[in-house]
Amino acid sequence: MLKIAVCVSGGGTNLQAIIDGIEQKTITNTEIAVVISNNPGAYALERAKKHGIEAVCISPKEYESRAAFNEDFLRRLDAYEVDLVVLAGFLVVIPEQMIAKYRNRIINIHPSLIPSFCGTGYYGLKVHEGVLARGVKVTGATVHFVDEGTDTGPIILQKAVEVQEGDTPEILQRRVMEQAEWKIMPQAIDLIANGKVTVTGKTVHISK
Repeated sequence: MLKIAVCVSGGGTNLQAIIDGIEQKTITNTEIAVVISNNPGAYALERAKKHGIEAVCISPKEYESRAAFNEDFLRRLDAYEVDLVVLAGFLVVIPEQMIAKYRNRIINIHPSLIPSFCGTGYYGLKVHEGVLARGVKVTGATVHFVDEGTDTGPIILQKAVEVQEGDTPEILQRRVMEQAEWKIMPQAIDLIANGKVTVTGKTVHISK
């Protein structure tokens, strides 16, 4: 059984997709050990509690330094003995010591087709604003492992979404979530839970 921690800062729509996948058995061999948020007002915490999942808030604002937060964050995460950390809209820089300890065991969802519209400054609506400003015709979402860079880890899955005439950043954001994010994040977790994902350098291999 794959034990996962889901880290989220906001409403938790990707968290809901994961919960639904587990309950509907499209994600198999997986349980959510804990939901962690840096935001005490995040609706994601309520989503977790409604489904009987432990939910905790760990905010950098409560610590004297970022180093103290990083140390306690890792300590508390270790206490749940999770196999995989899932970043589902978690707006906190992941400590390097955590990346090292959980090498190829932290995954993130990004709302574009990496390497386009990613990296420092590209998050939330800013991604979709960039897509529309550039006039591209196809965008999408990417699930990738987390490394020391920003959106530079090995890519697990991607799904394309058409950009339509008249799209606003908000409309495009919703379509990318519905057509891509909520599909490939649960799929990636299921593949990992069933031992179908291996990593060689920057390349992810998925077995049939």
